[in-house]
Amino acid sequence: MDIDLTGLEAVERTAIPWRPPLATLAAVAGENWSLGLISDGVEGRWSFVAARPDRVEIAAAGAADGYARLARLTPGARAGDERDGIDGLFPGGWVALAAYDLGARMMIGREPGDWPDLIIARYPAVIAFDHRKQRAWRIGRGPDSAAAGAAAAQLDGLLAAVEPPPLPDPPGLDAMEGPGPDSYRAAVADVVARIGRGELFQANVGRGWSGRLAPGRDPFEVFLRAAAAGPAPYGAWWRPPGLALVSNSPERFLRLAPDSGRLETLPIKGTTPRGATPGADAAAAATLLASAKDRAENLMIVDLMRNDLARVSPPGEVRVDALFELRSYERVHHLVSRVSARMRRDTRLSDLLAATFPPGSITGAPKHQAMQVIARHEPPRGPWCGTLAVIGADGGFDASVLIRTLAFTRDADGWRWTGRAGAGLTADSNPDAELAETSVKMAALKAALLGSRA
Repeated sequence: MDIDLTGLEAVERTAIPWRPPLATLAAVAGENWSLGLISDGVEGRWSFVAARPDRVEIAAAGAADGYARLARLTPGARAGDERDGIDGLFPGGWVALAAYDLGARMMIGREPGDWPDLIIARYPAVIAFDHRKQRAWRIGRGPDSAAAGAAAAQLDGLLAAVEPPPLPDPPGLDAMEGPGPDSYRAAVADVVARIGRGELFQANVGRGWSGRLAPGRDPFEVFLRAAAAGPAPYGAWWRPPGLALVSNSPERFLRLAPDSGRLETLPIKGTTPRGATPGADAAAAATLLASAKDRAENLMIVDLMRNDLARVSPPGEVRVDALFELRSYERVHHLVSRVSARMRRDTRLSDLLAATFPPGSITGAPKHQAMQVIARHEPPRGPWCGTLAVIGADGGFDASVLIRTLAFTRDADGWRWTGRAGAGLTADSNPDAELAETSVKMAALKAALLGSRA
């Protein structure tokens, strides 16, 4: 199938009354291919809800063509008339999920996992929500104005819902499996020893959990509970047939502004739990900001991302715009840095991903060796630590890092889920401290599954 971003030049754009994005998403969440990109309205300004794509493509795990399918998703050279950022961001474009295992297979020959390497869908109509201005639009695209209007009209049935759904009880589990703490401590000790021998500087090694939802329960209930407890800039719900993605990610992988060719990445490295009181919370944040170990961990990934972006940028165009900024979320404080560049005009999306994927913040440095070490301690990751990207009709895109993410698969017995949480391991890593960090990172998703028992 030929994939491109042409053929939908006409746009129908109608203002609609504001309503919470979750109210609209709930009206369609049970459908195959329902999509919700639900931001926190603070760091993330826009949310989108869509359904009924007109074109889809799935590259099975281990597919031979790898990034070749993305080569046909070439960013356009023209600048987009974004109209407050709506039209160019998403409507009429594509959503693409690249599993971590796609990048691992291309870089180190890792065996495939049980999720597709790549899932792509084009949505000709979307409902867009501007949290900053409390405004919303129904937008359709097509080859002419009549087709654009018809595409948008397909979503009219979603507009009746004006209140978010009630928060469901925890969906509960038939069973839950997780790693013993000793196995993770041993993994940390192995990585620290390898760092001491000079094999690498840092590796992000994760712990995995898995389980089954109680009979009759649905993954969307988990998404609702996670979003209610602590919305994130890159919250995402996606339901390809037989699969579901629940993500509450705070991390941007890459954003491309099509008019200027400017690239931006916001790697997260450095984490501490929130304090139970205002004083304790302020002390925890101050300790993180002063932590030599966490700052070194962050700086290693900044250097890695600088090198990755330099592969697709003209000389001298890569900049570090911010180092070690504090970002605070429901359960954790993070250190976040900002690296930007200008992409060469001859670079395609597939070239960019080949240079930068998987994200450096969830691999380590040097990237190739870190991924080899990760493969010694983890099974295939699936969507976790991959990316979910929206690719606009003007060639711009915005992509998250799929951390704080659960992947669901459906079989005859219902829904099975897997989730992971990782920590950046350096020469100074303490096994007990890194074990605690993974537990804190997984806590919000476990609470969405189990409630107060998490």
